[in-house]
Amino acid sequence: MRINWYPGHMHKAGKELKQLLPKIDLVIEVVDARIPFSSQNPMLENLRGNKPCIKILNKNDLADPAITALWQRYFEQDSAIKTLALDTDKNDKSPLLLDLCRELVPDKVDSVHPINCLIMGIPNVGKSTLINCLAGRMIAKTGNEPAVTKSQQRINLRNGVVLFDTPGMLWPKIEHIDSGYRLAITGAIKDTALEYTDIAFYAAKFLLENYAVFIQERYKLDTLPQSELELLEILGRQRGCLRAGGHVDLEQISTRLIHEFRTATIGRISLETPDMVEKELAELLEKQRLENEKKERRKNTGRDNKKKGNEKSVKQMKVKR
Repeated sequence: MRINWYPGHMHKAGKELKQLLPKIDLVIEVVDARIPFSSQNPMLENLRGNKPCIKILNKNDLADPAITALWQRYFEQDSAIKTLALDTDKNDKSPLLLDLCRELVPDKVDSVHPINCLIMGIPNVGKSTLINCLAGRMIAKTGNEPAVTKSQQRINLRNGVVLFDTPGMLWPKIEHIDSGYRLAITGAIKDTALEYTDIAFYAAKFLLENYAVFIQERYKLDTLPQSELELLEILGRQRGCLRAGGHVDLEQISTRLIHEFRTATIGRISLETPDMVEKELAELLEKQRLENEKKERRKNTGRDNKKKGNEKSVKQMKVKR
């Protein structure tokens, strides 16, 4: 699956971010606790450089708690990074976050100059809800869909911290196919840019391989389906998602499955682990290496053919003389 969803305001926000970063003391990056790697923007990570960073693993109540703990340990191997797992809809942990800000920028504590914090994250990770929680009032527009915030904002929390908010940004090309699916399943990309059946097949396969017990308990299945299609067929008949002739409406049951995943109706599920991502990245790098070697061979073959052609032309000219 190739995802092409990069609205114009995201491109504009990327340019504004480069201009803003020299003024920033600390970066707060909000990621989705169910997909902490896939919901990081690699473009933003490169721009951050060595500035201290707090990674907020948001929507923690929807994620597998054991896997969230693994991700926190994984990220904090970098001494410049601290993590905080929270769900801003139910628990106000803003004092913890502000304490972390002061811990990472100690030279500005009790200073007349505030700590300038850039808060960033991809669409639909709950960044605006977190800002409202920190501010104690409705400042940022929220919504359970991606790309609600479309312009940069400066928010003075009046407690020694100033927040610079930017629109949720994806990146122009998502190289990692698995990350593309995970972003789609969790709702980071507008549903109008997706095919539900495509992402539901990916989700169903993952659930059968990693959360089979949840599937059996939620849908009261005596035996586990052998394939993602079989699972969707069973659920479609179970829920009455049928078309004329008694055939299962895959689009309808796919929509329902994704909705139940997003609301944690199936259970608290994480779609990736550090080990899984490390393995996928190694495979991606190897694939890119082989492709680059193939391109280089083609290029060299082209040069050799051109050289032979030139030599042949010279010989022909000598014969004519």
